[in-house]
Amino acid sequence: MNAPLAACNTLRVAAAARYLVRVGGGAADRAARELAELLAGPRFDRLPRLVLGGGSNVLFAGDYPGVVILPRAGGIAVQEKAESVIVTAAAGHDWHRLVDYVVARGWGGIENLSLIPGSVGAAPIQNIGAYGAQLSDVFVDLQAAPLAGGEPRTMDGAACAFGYRDSVFKRSLRDRMLITEVRLRLRNRPRLNLEYAGVRAELAQMAVADPTVADVSRAIVRLRRRKLPDPHLLPNAGSFFKNPVLAPNDYAQVRERCPQIAGAAVDRGYKVPAAQLIEACGLRGRRFGRAGVAERHALVLVNHGDASGADVLAAARAVEEAVAERFGVRLEREVRVIGGEEGPV
Repeated sequence: MNAPLAACNTLRVAAAARYLVRVGGGAADRAARELAELLAGPRFDRLPRLVLGGGSNVLFAGDYPGVVILPRAGGIAVQEKAESVIVTAAAGHDWHRLVDYVVARGWGGIENLSLIPGSVGAAPIQNIGAYGAQLSDVFVDLQAAPLAGGEPRTMDGAACAFGYRDSVFKRSLRDRMLITEVRLRLRNRPRLNLEYAGVRAELAQMAVADPTVADVSRAIVRLRRRKLPDPHLLPNAGSFFKNPVLAPNDYAQVRERCPQIAGAAVDRGYKVPAAQLIEACGLRGRRFGRAGVAERHALVLVNHGDASGADVLAAARAVEEAVAERFGVRLEREVRVIGGEEGPV
């Protein structure tokens, strides 16, 4: 173990991998070719493999015993059509830089996903979402190369099996593919999504009566910066837990114990803000040694300084146990935990 990973994860916890390699930086076929050449080497044979984008949705609770693959930054290609624009971005491209690029040209579809940390290649894995929008809304397809070797594949939305903060890459294809590029369909004539709580109010505060995609993006950036700690200043991995969907009876019991908690009706019951459950347990701003719950937003766990991955994991478990004890709800982690008692992969 001699490849440090602290700079490769936004929680800035110290960990190491046996090997750390970079691929891509150009066309998708270049990344696939470099990957094939890399995996043909004898030193990587039989080692576990992990593709790491911006490291914004991962917690290293221990060292990684295999090879960590980092896609290099790449470019953007555009194909304009009558009513839409197809944007192709390399997996290593920074997600928010892509949002800025399309917003500056007035193309709509991902403005509500502004300021989400991470890379383009990581976006489909998580099916990133925020403020009433998610990647699958604009997704066309992606190119991916198998980590075990073989021909690159084109995968559309059905093949990616998108769900709420979920995809096939978190299940049957976890750690089996390197995404090399992603294609999105954006609108020449945007249809703005302003219905999520706080968006219209933020635009009003900005004195914007007839918003453009750029205005919506600025509003989302303002909201996120006000609510969420900057990972460059206070290391964190964004939302650590998913919002649970509760059956009607379970939701009624939660409301009985805390009437202030308000969920949204969905197909299978009620989606409840995990942040409200955590706050109701009195955990917002609570420290657990060198890690803890953010003061600004209870859904975010932070590294207060030199916290280890084990420290952050202990804080996560403390939050999970408190919510389960009070409400009978088991929170599901949005952040992937690698190493420690969770296992190496």
